[in-house]
Amino acid sequence: MASVLIVDDASFMRMMIKDILVKNNFEIAGEAANGQEAVDMYNELQPDLVTMDITMPEKDGIEALKEIKSNSPDANIIMCSAMGQQAMVIDAIQAGAKDFIVKPFQADRVMDAITKVLE
Repeated sequence: MASVLIVDDASFMRMMIKDILVKNNFEIAGEAANGQEAVDMYNELQPDLVTMDITMPEKDGIEALKEIKSNSPDANIIMCSAMGQQAMVIDAIQAGAKDFIVKPFQADRVMDAITKVLE
């Protein structure tokens, strides 16, 4: 069973992803509300996968992605973005994100991305 760290500053968005993952037998390693928490929790928990929002306080998702990837080049990170953030999604992919999912989340798209990244 793969473990996932969910990172989003909106608790209801974390709940949405958590519900999808739990229904598909994933273990929730932890939840973080900003990029700095994401980096700290990643280093502590070493999850199999991270879902990371792009826009967050303290440290945005792209900064957190770069920091995690510099310490753990094999980290599997999927970025979450709202519509209209294409430029930031491209930055995230170039920085090492494995995929991205667009809000509002659709369960099948979330699972497609996660399955593809973990294969």
